[in-house]
Amino acid sequence: MNMQHARLTRPNFLIFITDQQRADHLGCYGNATVRTPHIDELARMGTRFDRAYVANPVCMPNRGSIMTSRMPSVHGARSNGVPLPLESVTFADLLGEAGYHTALIGKSHLQNMEDVPSLLPLRPPEPGTQPSQRYAEARRETGDPALYEQERRSSWERPDHRMSLPYYGFQDVVLCNNHADECFGDYLRWLQKDHPDLAQKLGRQYGLRDPRYIAPQAWRTQLDEFTYPTHFVASQASHWIRQHVEAHEDQPFALMCSFPDPHHPWTPPGRYWDMYDPADMPVPKSMRSGGEPPPHVRWLMEERRSGQAKLEGPRLFAASAREVQEMIALTYGMITNIDDRVGMVMETLRATKADDNTVVIFTSDHGDLMGDHGIVLKGPLHYQGLIRVPLIWREPQGSAATSSQVRGDLVSSIDLPASILQRASIAPPNGIQGRPLVTPTGMQRATSRDAVLIEENQQRAYLGFEKPVRVRTIVTTTHRLSLFSEGVWGELYDLLVDQDELVNLWDEPSAQTTKSVLLQRLGQLLIEHSDTSPRPTHLA
Repeated sequence: MNMQHARLTRPNFLIFITDQQRADHLGCYGNATVRTPHIDELARMGTRFDRAYVANPVCMPNRGSIMTSRMPSVHGARSNGVPLPLESVTFADLLGEAGYHTALIGKSHLQNMEDVPSLLPLRPPEPGTQPSQRYAEARRETGDPALYEQERRSSWERPDHRMSLPYYGFQDVVLCNNHADECFGDYLRWLQKDHPDLAQKLGRQYGLRDPRYIAPQAWRTQLDEFTYPTHFVASQASHWIRQHVEAHEDQPFALMCSFPDPHHPWTPPGRYWDMYDPADMPVPKSMRSGGEPPPHVRWLMEERRSGQAKLEGPRLFAASAREVQEMIALTYGMITNIDDRVGMVMETLRATKADDNTVVIFTSDHGDLMGDHGIVLKGPLHYQGLIRVPLIWREPQGSAATSSQVRGDLVSSIDLPASILQRASIAPPNGIQGRPLVTPTGMQRATSRDAVLIEENQQRAYLGFEKPVRVRTIVTTTHRLSLFSEGVWGELYDLLVDQDELVNLWDEPSAQTTKSVLLQRLGQLLIEHSDTSPRPTHLA
């Protein structure tokens, strides 16, 4: 392939991805409080997708979908704690094959980050049966087990540990895994080398509690904004762009710039800590409604009242209004920090002239309940704040396709990699499930979806269920329906008249026809999203 021709016809891709960020936590999505001018500028110059939904509202499964254009039940990383299979074909693999230089800088989380056992113990054998010593799982691993330990904290504690490249198609990787000021990987090695005193004062053990704040998992980090992970990721991304343009000007690139924030714990550094006053943060309307909450929300509230809630971990919990205000204010500080660093990377893109041929994308792996119905963090409560994410697509500057647009069609995370491949003029492999949002020339293309499917498989038995929670959700232009594998109840909301999802219509007589239609469509979506790869060899 003539590389000059490739540069003219195949754009670069700069993909910003944040962790656990709601769509409505950006100015361009109507938030009048949080300051995000650089991200808003991307939306002003490009297309903002108003109804972009996750394939799964949990990190590893949805990141796997963003990489493969396949649902978690198909690509295999069905929940946190299940790595994306190494045999997966990712959009980075295909871009690399087509001559792109690919890189991931920041958080990956395609594999396990910590050495922790599964929350799901093996089922005890039936009386009179003997468990296998070699085949405890129904699927055997054929690759080197060490290749599934590349992101683990314990691996990075070995000075000789390096990523085995390419990594899921990324030819370069600079890792900054975990969250807040507890990140490790290449980031921690840099900090230990250049700022050894600070490297000894990370995390909640050394974090300073602000006496004005009562929210769990909130502390003032010892890091300033220039030693905090967000700046490290942006500076490494800027450095990579400058190096690439200098050494490989005629080779197209694809860079994923992945920020670990604004995920909890809430530790915005320096000036970002008190940039927003908690007293000015309104709590969500659903928290103030006073109506009868669904059973799973009542369970979480009772857990908090009884003192049994786990407030320092990743599982969702009920929070007070003051806690929610503090969490929102600190989250906004983290987001503005990210926005400043997005501006920094974009300035590098312009200075190197790469902006003339770069598609810039901004999205998140999932949202956060952040006080919806009095609950925070993430879990199998598929309210809009959790399942709806920002998605911005900005074409290269000077392109005929560049324009300010807002699209209201239904979009899924699985559509993003399909769109990147389409824009790069690369035919998708058999088995991808996403729909391109653009044409090869960058013009907009509607998905024509009448519904999106959302999957979730939890490792925990909670919310009043006796077994680990599994739920499937369908979102249409008018409704959201969620069906749980256990329990006689579900959720049904009319999003046209009840945007805050306050009135569950599941048992309402007047909604039974709608429920029946949506359940049938959910069944069809489950069939539609079954695997088609590999192709069968012949007709039966």
